[in-house]
Amino acid sequence: MLSAFANTFKIPELRQRILFTIGLIFICRLVSLVPTPGVNWQVLEAALNNIKETSGAGGGLMGMFDVFSGGAMSRCSVGFLSIWPYISASIILQLMTAIIPTLERLAREGDSGRQKLNQYTRYFTIVICIFQGYFLARALENPAFLGQGNIKLVDEPGFAFQFLTVIAMTTASMLVMWLGDQITARGIGNGISLIIMINIVSRLPIAIIESYDRYFSREAMHSVFELAMLLGLGFLVTAGTVMLTQGLRKIPIHTARRTVGAKAYGGQNTYMPLRVNYSGVMPIIFAGPLLQFPAALMTRIDTDRLPWLGGLKWLGGQLVDMSNAIYLVSFSVLVLFFSFFWVATQFNAMRISDDLKRTGGYVPGIRPGRATAEYLDHTMTRVTLIGAIGLIAIAILPTLLRGQLNLPWELASFFGGTSLLIIVGVALDTLRQMESLLLMRHYDGFLKHGRLRSRKQ
Repeated sequence: MLSAFANTFKIPELRQRILFTIGLIFICRLVSLVPTPGVNWQVLEAALNNIKETSGAGGGLMGMFDVFSGGAMSRCSVGFLSIWPYISASIILQLMTAIIPTLERLAREGDSGRQKLNQYTRYFTIVICIFQGYFLARALENPAFLGQGNIKLVDEPGFAFQFLTVIAMTTASMLVMWLGDQITARGIGNGISLIIMINIVSRLPIAIIESYDRYFSREAMHSVFELAMLLGLGFLVTAGTVMLTQGLRKIPIHTARRTVGAKAYGGQNTYMPLRVNYSGVMPIIFAGPLLQFPAALMTRIDTDRLPWLGGLKWLGGQLVDMSNAIYLVSFSVLVLFFSFFWVATQFNAMRISDDLKRTGGYVPGIRPGRATAEYLDHTMTRVTLIGAIGLIAIAILPTLLRGQLNLPWELASFFGGTSLLIIVGVALDTLRQMESLLLMRHYDGFLKHGRLRSRKQ
């Protein structure tokens, strides 16, 4: 494998792509370091650190956002929104494509339709940036939401500060989105995914420092055996995440042989891959905020004025604590629900069956048409259940480690959850693209005795 990495720099085109990607990622990291004008980011960082040191979801939620933004949240930088408005716009438009016929027609029109959908996604991204930037500016002007008493984050609040914050954050988010597109077109891998992965990995040095303070410093209160156990657990969880990401259910497909004139077409035996984790990280992304934001609002209910809502406030307090059994059960149920919801909206068994019938393909032993659609739907349901259970196990592991061992979120996030799923998925996808370029030029790939899933069998 080391020789394969050395070979990547022997190919001029691949070397240029790698250096180009590194340069643009460096610019993205610079954007996340520029503080928002008018904000006292030192005071904000101290308040957020105080919250993250407390138990419960307040610290976990803040820590999770800080990890995904690459530390931009602690500094309240202009890159705080990062690429997430574009991700949100893409997810919303993708879900709307399944229910709005006009968008569905655009999606099936090929390159021209996809270009139109990408244009709509960019317009929607600007709207989301303006909306989120404005409410973030208002939250900075009224920092009581942090629960840290009377602190002042903005020296000169007002319309000028709100306008400047919206313009700065919207511009930074659109710049990061454009850089991601350039990485996709002229670099290696999916640029948007790479930016998210680099934001997460940028917190790794902090996790290493916290591990040293926790296990090797003079004030260390924890045994080195705990560290060895965590390293072994991390290896097993990473291996399980790779298996979940790469797992496929292969449906055999036979193509009928056709003779047109003097030429014969078809007659091939192939397979249709059904991914075990078809929905990726989407169920975790949906489930977390859907639980925690309403729970945070419920905890602010004034029971002195509204005593009949006392039970709702109690439930909010239980859901705010990420280590609470009620939260873990509710979170697991939501992950399971959104796993099936995503498959139901994105996997169209009837359309696949019609496409197979049109091209002369069929599943051995299954009649074409509706019977094939029912078979694919039934198989996908069972595969999704297995993937959802594995996804739940990976998703709740960082929360369990944080609750039982009192690990900092920056450290616990590397033992599962969205962070590990994104890192593994993006790393495998990048290796696939680099390996394909190596094999095209008759170099050995990264795996001499195995195959990445994308390589033809």
